[in-house]
Amino acid sequence: MSSKSLPYSKKDVYYDNAKFRHRSFVKMISQSLPTSNVKHHCMSCSTGKFLFLIMIFGVAYLMLTHTSPTNSVTGGFVKGSKNNSVEHITGGGIRFRNIFRKPPRLPPQLPPGEKGSTGNLGHERRKLNSDPKWIARQQDVKKAFIHAWSGYKKYAMGYDELMPVSKRGVDGLGGLGATVVDALDTAMIMGADEVVSEAGLWIEAHLSNRINQTGQVNLFETTIRVLGGLLSAYHLSSVEKGMDSTHKGTKPVVYLETAKNLADRLLSGFTSSPTAIPFGDVVLRDPSAHPAPDGRSSTSEVSSLQLEFNYLSSVSGDPKYSVEAMKVLEHMKTLPKVEGLVPIFINPSTGEFSGENIRLGSRGDSYYEYLLKVWLQKNQESNVTYLYDMYEEAMKGVRHRLVRKSIPNGLVFVGELPYGSDGSFSPKMDHLVCFLPGTLALGATKGITKKKAMTDSVINFEDLKNLKLAEDLAKTCFEMYSVTSTGLAPEIAYFHTEEFSEGGLDGGNKSSEYVNDIIIKPADRHNLLRPETVESLFVLYRITEDPKYREWGWQIFEAFEKYTRIDTGGYSSLDDVTSIPPHKRDKMETFFLGETLKYLYLLFGDSSVLPLDKFVFNTEAHPIPVEGTTKRG
Repeated sequence: MSSKSLPYSKKDVYYDNAKFRHRSFVKMISQSLPTSNVKHHCMSCSTGKFLFLIMIFGVAYLMLTHTSPTNSVTGGFVKGSKNNSVEHITGGGIRFRNIFRKPPRLPPQLPPGEKGSTGNLGHERRKLNSDPKWIARQQDVKKAFIHAWSGYKKYAMGYDELMPVSKRGVDGLGGLGATVVDALDTAMIMGADEVVSEAGLWIEAHLSNRINQTGQVNLFETTIRVLGGLLSAYHLSSVEKGMDSTHKGTKPVVYLETAKNLADRLLSGFTSSPTAIPFGDVVLRDPSAHPAPDGRSSTSEVSSLQLEFNYLSSVSGDPKYSVEAMKVLEHMKTLPKVEGLVPIFINPSTGEFSGENIRLGSRGDSYYEYLLKVWLQKNQESNVTYLYDMYEEAMKGVRHRLVRKSIPNGLVFVGELPYGSDGSFSPKMDHLVCFLPGTLALGATKGITKKKAMTDSVINFEDLKNLKLAEDLAKTCFEMYSVTSTGLAPEIAYFHTEEFSEGGLDGGNKSSEYVNDIIIKPADRHNLLRPETVESLFVLYRITEDPKYREWGWQIFEAFEKYTRIDTGGYSSLDDVTSIPPHKRDKMETFFLGETLKYLYLLFGDSSVLPLDKFVFNTEAHPIPVEGTTKRG
């Protein structure tokens, strides 16, 4: 997840609007006899007849002297046995019918290259996970999504976001109905047909006009939320045939044409700049673009536009979108770095980094995410190998310079270098940094399971170190939730270290093992319904297949239900996660429907849906296919 908006900005951090068949005895004997030609030859000679009689008498003897075992068995296998290939043995004799028994018939399996190739959720959906508990929990997430949408539809349809307590809408992202577009592919994935219909019809009727008339928007936020949402909806409704959705309303071409209209205007952010680094603010109706008031752009913003523009070039046949977006990363390859780590600001006028502040939180996060994901999107092509090289170097830099352990219980966290590589270390970690465990795990196995990666010998020692760090950091991110009174994480946490300690600033849950490891300052106790932790739990569950990540996700979902749900519709961000009852902040960010609930739904669902080696999720959780891995519609 990338930099998101914090409507109430704080002095120390600036946030961006950022699954036998029984066989009869007669059939078993007949199938064990020689084939017809050989059988005819043998029966024509006395030796053959003699041998055949011996076999028949032997069969009769075995059946008379070996009775059925008293133990309960099913189909020749021990009932309840963990290993169904082990035959039951009683009184020193083996059941005769097991002698000639063929191996049990298994359901047909797809070839390795086809399994989960598209993630289609229609009639061909493979229900590999049919645990009733998780099916029910997944449906609970869908119900939450419907509840969130109902509030938005009733009180804020067409506005960017819902204020659920005030029961009204608010525009803070350019007035492009951001919640509608952000939520659409989530609805498609969930099979929420009514929402798909309502959102699709609104887009068809209103969005193009909004785009044509809108003034200033943020290039990054509009790209990841609106352009990304439209392109994902186009793919899911055309190539994936609407996922679980049966709705036949809005045609996929509407989403594509609207996306092209938007992107054509957003391109001015690139073409107006004197360097490869785009301006951050775009006026859509002109179109035109200009730098931010202080002349600088966020590093994460300019480097997190490529997945969307690359895919648009792919489906439109026009290379211009990809060409402009990729120039940014090609340029960044040439800039000086600190063990792959970069400052959080860059100047589009000079093309150089600005300042020394290094962090993986706001304004820095998705730079590292897209180095990996753009390389994966391009199907690991040789001409973009530089991106993976930059990613690997950066992760080594993270481990060397930013990773520490808290005291007294050793939680692994990622801190900051606010004054650069030569300055002091800060034990501060934004919730936004919790994207990193998922990214590290994805980079380690390239989207396949750890088990398969080990079996196929496609994972090296460096990958294993990153995967271990991913699991350690995911634990820390989860504990940032469980350490608070509400079970919801703060926006920012500090960690108790040998050099840093502040008393009286715990999360309020005195029963937590880590109550003394995590420090939460008063200004950082808000929760914006953010997705980064559940995103990483989703990726780590897919890759490690460890059920604890599902259980952690369920605990987080329950806390959202308990403390952020508004009865009249929608969910609200909170002011203070350490107090009960927490005061409602009266805002439902678009990413709660677009990301948080989507990742929870996928976490509790079938792992063949949107497989991680066939799709990359943009930093707003919109799935985009890896080039050459899905069929065109």
